[in-house]
Amino acid sequence: METMIVERVVNAPIDDVFAWLTTTTNYTSSPLVVRCRLTRSGETAAYGVGAVRSHLWLIGWFRERITHYDPPYATEYVVERSLPPARHELGRMTFTEVEGGTHVRWTTRAEIPVPLVGPFLTRRLARPIITRTFRNILDAADGALASGPARK
Repeated sequence: METMIVERVVNAPIDDVFAWLTTTTNYTSSPLVVRCRLTRSGETAAYGVGAVRSHLWLIGWFRERITHYDPPYATEYVVERSLPPARHELGRMTFTEVEGGTHVRWTTRAEIPVPLVGPFLTRRLARPIITRTFRNILDAADGALASGPARK
């Protein structure tokens, strides 16, 4: 299993950053993300616990279920199904107020389950694409939120 972590400070208030990054239709701002949609709303919020999201990236399709939702501080998800198949233990975003905005830490733990070469494929192929896509999404959040209405 490979752990991947991407961090960035987004120049916006924590509530705005949390809302933008948990609304996965915004992820299409990344050139590697083709389509994202909410296929089932969560129990207490659209993207809350129990919500199911469907993502189509250039590298594959993923169906994710939200397992933890603590606005505006954290959200967690698990990939229930994917094509090509992957094992996924954890997806987590944490949000912390810092000077100049919100520190976001995006962690995922996954692997490509192919005998013998799976760890190599995960490390050399999946890891760079996933972390690049996460960075692109965080950059897009910063661009969208920093150019929003005047901040206090």
